[in-house]
Amino acid sequence: MEKRHIISVLVENKFGVLARIAGLFSGRGYNIESLTVNSTDKHDVSMMTIVTYGDDRIIEQIIKQLRKLINVLKVRDLTSYNHIERELVLVKVYVTQKYRSDIYNMVNTFRGNVVDITPESMVIEITGDNDKLQAFIELVRPYGIIELIRSGCLAIGRGSKATSEMEKIKQIHNNK
Repeated sequence: MEKRHIISVLVENKFGVLARIAGLFSGRGYNIESLTVNSTDKHDVSMMTIVTYGDDRIIEQIIKQLRKLINVLKVRDLTSYNHIERELVLVKVYVTQKYRSDIYNMVNTFRGNVVDITPESMVIEITGDNDKLQAFIELVRPYGIIELIRSGCLAIGRGSKATSEMEKIKQIHNNK
């Protein structure tokens, strides 16, 4: 059965790494639902968060293939771990004076922010997991969505278990 998976990939920040990883997915007919990449606390190491759908066997195969790629340091399917997941959405909504307070109430309920306002529109920023963002989008849809952009999923494991270098960090602190 296909289910949503969040794969965390720690990579060396080198030319062509993103292309090789995207090529691995496209070359085998796997779709990437969401992809975010940015540097970590080390400028030469980046973290990729990939959201894809597949059954456990397919995801296991993807992970094995990712681990074989040059410049890939660590791969982890966060789906089966206790993790924190966040995404950002910016939504420009058509709003007249008549419904402005309704929209403000929705934004407050979702702990969002109004980041721009004109006489006929509001740009709203909401962060949260996929379900929270979808719920907000569906609530404001009847008012008229002018534009919408999502950042893609970011995810990190809970607790002290880390994708990167927790053991090295502990050793450094213990030697001080």
